[in-house]
Amino acid sequence: MSVMNTLSNVKRLVRGPGVSLGNRHARVIAVAARKGGVGKTTTTVNLGASLAAFQNMKVLLLDMDAQGHVAMSLKAKGPLPSRETLSDILLQKRRDVMEIARPTAVEGLWMVPSDTQLNNTESVMATRIGKELLLRNALRSARTHFDVILIDCPPNLGTLTANALVAADQVLIPCDLSTLSLDGVETLVDTLETIQDTLNPTIGLLGLVRTRVDRRNRKMNRAIESTLEERYGRWLLRTEIGVSSALTKAQHEGLPAFMHDNGSRGADAYEKLADEVARLIG
Repeated sequence: MSVMNTLSNVKRLVRGPGVSLGNRHARVIAVAARKGGVGKTTTTVNLGASLAAFQNMKVLLLDMDAQGHVAMSLKAKGPLPSRETLSDILLQKRRDVMEIARPTAVEGLWMVPSDTQLNNTESVMATRIGKELLLRNALRSARTHFDVILIDCPPNLGTLTANALVAADQVLIPCDLSTLSLDGVETLVDTLETIQDTLNPTIGLLGLVRTRVDRRNRKMNRAIESTLEERYGRWLLRTEIGVSSALTKAQHEGLPAFMHDNGSRGADAYEKLADEVARLIG
């Protein structure tokens, strides 16, 4: 057998089951925050669900955070399409996340859950040539099956987050009204500029969304919001997400806010955010 035939056979072995191409062209949005506890996953899940339910979009949620909170916050529907994990897809050549995408209870909303080995996977990815491109390559087919792909990033700037930023068209930054969150935004924006200058020249900032806003903290809120307006005024989205017990309860039940309590302030806020995001990307 010739060397070329041998290589061809090896390629077929690592290619996986393969996924046919669709007729869509997804906007890929990384939902990223340098600080934990700002409602990043809550925003990913509820924005995605609201885009599917109220904007008639086909949406994929991709969980790159090893904590796996997307799957905890949103119940999947039906059996697993495969026993393989996101780690398997990222570490094998010519694989696509569409192979492990699962529908949810929300019509038009799909998800790819995280797995417990992602932290170890990140270490392995860091040794690969082209380590920042692994996710982008694994989204080639998935991009053709969805209108929007939302990536829930880890709350750090490691290899997994770098992969999300290289794969993304835009970045959405949740930011609560705290000094630590404000510092995290500055670090993330600096990283975004570096990614834009080196690995992904077309990436842009979709916007900053204020989360976990408690209007009783008037003095602190005014100070942080004044700084946000001064530094990022043109990117500050009009919609803000207030503190809401309904959001916490919905997350505990594995449902988006509007399916838990459609009349809650949290559900209304994310429906408005979905409308604003849809107009920005439309």
